[in-house]
Amino acid sequence: MGRPPAPPRRYWETNERLIRKLLLVWAGVSLGGAVLFVEPLNRFRVGAVPLGFWLAQQGAIYVFIALVFYYAWCMDRLDRRFAAEEPEHER
Repeated sequence: MGRPPAPPRRYWETNERLIRKLLLVWAGVSLGGAVLFVEPLNRFRVGAVPLGFWLAQQGAIYVFIALVFYYAWCMDRLDRRFAAEEPEHER
């Protein structure tokens, strides 16, 4: 079996690259904000609670939800872009 045609391969490479970037953001916020950098972040406050605590309890969830919506938006654009490149007989 040969290599897949260029557009599907490029589509999945682009999709995987986006997933890797978003996972890095998610890991950075979840691990970095809630565990590694909690002491420096606790110098700042969100309402009545320290920022490090807030990131661990609420902020990481909000970032994750935002990443899901951003991924859906990017994939919608990617799908439209590659659908325009796909020949009519392959749709």
